[in-house]
Amino acid sequence: MTVSPFDSEILGPLFSDGETARLFSDEHCIRVMIDVERALARAEARVGVIPEPAAAAIDQALDGFEPDLAAVGAATATSGTPVIGLIAQLKQAVGGDVAQYLHWGATSQDIVDTGLILRLRTFLDLCAARLDAVIQALARSADTHRRTVMVARTRMQPAVPTTFGLVSAGWLLPLVRHRERLAQLRPRLLVLRFGGAAGTLAALGDKGPDVARALADELGLDTPSTPWHTQRDALSECAGWLSLLSGSLGKMAQDITLLGQAEVGELRDARGGGSSTMPQKSNPVRAETIVALARSNAASLSAMHQAVIQEHARGGAGWTLEWLTLPQMSVATGAALAHALSLLDNLEIDATRMAANLSQDNGSIMAEAIVFALSEHMARDQAADLVKAASATARSQSRPLINVVRETAGVVVDWDRLGNPASYLGATDRLIDQALAAAQGDGT
Repeated sequence: MTVSPFDSEILGPLFSDGETARLFSDEHCIRVMIDVERALARAEARVGVIPEPAAAAIDQALDGFEPDLAAVGAATATSGTPVIGLIAQLKQAVGGDVAQYLHWGATSQDIVDTGLILRLRTFLDLCAARLDAVIQALARSADTHRRTVMVARTRMQPAVPTTFGLVSAGWLLPLVRHRERLAQLRPRLLVLRFGGAAGTLAALGDKGPDVARALADELGLDTPSTPWHTQRDALSECAGWLSLLSGSLGKMAQDITLLGQAEVGELRDARGGGSSTMPQKSNPVRAETIVALARSNAASLSAMHQAVIQEHARGGAGWTLEWLTLPQMSVATGAALAHALSLLDNLEIDATRMAANLSQDNGSIMAEAIVFALSEHMARDQAADLVKAASATARSQSRPLINVVRETAGVVVDWDRLGNPASYLGATDRLIDQALAAAQGDGT
């Protein structure tokens, strides 16, 4: 039995994403921490803290080294960190007097946190590529369907005409802003974590800052102003970005689910899920999963905010809380992006059904347009009262609203135009153009 759906053989294919999950696997976690230890030895040799032959021997001995993960786990249960058990194995692999130079001047948290940052860098690159693909798919949809007229719904009720192109643009723009947020987040997040026992680098004497710069250079990370053992704001900010991104994908997926209801029938996932007993059903499984993942991330985000509260120069509980939270949020976001790409690739748009739904409820969707047209001939409040009364009559007599108003208004307007939802689209074309410019980086 598994306690997490993300690594479950049964639920994992639905909630998880293999490419993302591998970045947070035990094997990859340990592999990256070993790479950090090797880079630390090289950096310290560069600035003269340890002998260059020792660094070369460490680097060579650990190249391709496969640790005993079960033994690391057993040591973690007592030490509260995987590094202590790992270092014991690494020193044995290096052997001899050279082993003393391994992990020189570092603390466990330096290795764990820096390894996490390296994994997050790869993960965010993956997210950026998938996010760009989703943005491009929605931009194509916005442009292609700029004239596909449909019902705009507010408070779950028909409101006025819109286009599916503008709906797609509405899904698109938050993702464009998330792409901008990611670019702003990277410099604050992709920073070396190296401070020694309590953030003073005392074990390295006056060469501590030089080692930090050399290590950051080895790993392709920025160097912080000071070590950030208990400064967890960047990790919490990253979690916030994951929640925002998955939340925006969830909003899109929720809309797709609602528009796909049989009673609406405007959208359909061509690869929907079936039922064990009702052969006619095509359940919106991917859209529902995206919504569930978004809500899970929103709930988990509070834990990452709790983890910001840490004790003195080094904390324990808050640090450990991050391990319970951030990997799962990352895997959930990776899965949400993958599902969103697949969903958009297989989304069927029924323009005929969209057009048919515009005429439901006796054409009341044009009520606002009629009010403003009549306002050229009478006070707006009077026009609104007239159309409201006409709407009740049209509904009770099952007659088109436009015909009832025409009979009672006693004014001359372009009634044919008022009966056409495509005539009341406002600035949709211009708004779509602005959204597309933002997606291309030419607007905000």
